[in-house]
Amino acid sequence: MTREFNITGTCIPGMHYMADTSEKIEKAMALIRKGHYSTINRPRQYGKTTTLFLLEQVLKKDSQYLVIDISFEVIDDPTYADQSTFIPTFLDLMRKSLAFNREKELADFINSQNALTDFNRVSNFITEFIEKAQRRVVLLIDEVDKASNNRLFLDFLGMLRNKYLRRNEGKDFTFYSVILAGVHDVKTLESQIRPDEEKKYNSPWNIAADFDVELSLSAAEIGSMLNDYAVEQQVEIDIPFISEKLVYYTSGYPFLVSLICKIIDEKILPEKKQKKWTVDDLEKAFQIAIKKDATNFDTLIKNLENNPELYDLVFKIIMNGAEISFNTDNPVIRSGIIYGIIKMEKEKAKIHNRVYEQRIYNYMSSKMETAGDVNFSQYNNGTSYIETDGSLNLERVIRKFQQFMNEQYSLKDKNFIERNGRLLFLAFIKPIINGRGFDFKEVQVGEEKRLDVVITFDNRKYIIELKLWRGNAYHLQGIRQLCEYLDSYHEKSGYLLIYDLRKESGQTGEVKTIEEDGKKILVAWV
Repeated sequence: MTREFNITGTCIPGMHYMADTSEKIEKAMALIRKGHYSTINRPRQYGKTTTLFLLEQVLKKDSQYLVIDISFEVIDDPTYADQSTFIPTFLDLMRKSLAFNREKELADFINSQNALTDFNRVSNFITEFIEKAQRRVVLLIDEVDKASNNRLFLDFLGMLRNKYLRRNEGKDFTFYSVILAGVHDVKTLESQIRPDEEKKYNSPWNIAADFDVELSLSAAEIGSMLNDYAVEQQVEIDIPFISEKLVYYTSGYPFLVSLICKIIDEKILPEKKQKKWTVDDLEKAFQIAIKKDATNFDTLIKNLENNPELYDLVFKIIMNGAEISFNTDNPVIRSGIIYGIIKMEKEKAKIHNRVYEQRIYNYMSSKMETAGDVNFSQYNNGTSYIETDGSLNLERVIRKFQQFMNEQYSLKDKNFIERNGRLLFLAFIKPIINGRGFDFKEVQVGEEKRLDVVITFDNRKYIIELKLWRGNAYHLQGIRQLCEYLDSYHEKSGYLLIYDLRKESGQTGEVKTIEEDGKKILVAWV
């Protein structure tokens, strides 16, 4: 069987190219060996299910363990109506897992339990089951947050917690180790299910040990996957370099790593005459990835739209370059972490990865473009901005944008422009470059609150900086930094678009070209 890069479901070693995560699995096994209960809380498609699968494979090789691997994904809402419907379903999931692993005697024992209608009786059953098993029984439960709105689930966890405590006191038998996997942690579930006045003093899962295992893929782990692929497919890859670049684009998000690799392998490489991965291939795959339809990206946007405060925070970071302190006690930041949108970088809240940042950037600018109260059509329609040699006349674009702003917005819109000015320009230019080029947000340089944009059009790059006027000293500093930025792209010219919100600056609508450090910079005031 020919292996492939997997972007759906569990990664299977014989079917898929996989990173060597043996060190991660060993850290997780250390928790199990100590008899800990724990939770794996990570965003969608972050390797949770694959981690459980790999743990199961390790446990099966050790005769002292009996592993029961189940998923709550198959449980629907009516099943959580009461204990009498949930319990038979839970037991049947256990039975199926045991039967598949040829534990017939234990599966038959579960099948004989007909009178388990409440958690007290389930507790007694578990005690008997453990005695019959005569091994260390490990329970792995995936997709636990499918029960996110059900109090019954917390009661179920409370029963497991009570048995765990009594076992440690030498007064009961129960599962040796339990690992729950899902997007939300139990604390988050509890806050959703129980109003503050009804919360129990003891959390039903305060016994859980921290699952301190980083599931993001490191460059070395990605390199192990690429090495397997390169050897098997006879493809030339500068593995250390490409691995680091994949971390740069994805921050090690497993789904995104596999997606970009899959695009190169299945879409880009077949069109080339040589079997070799290059940095250009990686950049092309990135551009394809940020436009690709995928459930992961649908969930990303849904999580933003369903959480207005999170949307606003992400908008500030991406569109306005805001510096937000990273504090997990802040529920908005916490939700961003849960959904894989926010991470900590130098004590600041940053967008988790470059793919998400660009995807969100495109989405927000598209919303502005289609907003009913903004009409660009009479300004940015047509091909008048394209030169005969195929290049983009960006100066003409900027002058037309100046006209649009002067005619469509006045000083009464100051607050709107301060928040959305950058977004307006991005939305304005998209129809002009659509189909022949693309724009993307570049990494922020220094501590200046600004947004740098790189437009690629007909294989040419146009470097633009958009900023608010904050005085001449700040302006000169911005020019120097733009020159440094141009150096990094080996470009000799750039563009500086300034939003000047002073009442009578006298510069609105002005355009001039300056020379600085051998660079030609067109400066325009809006």
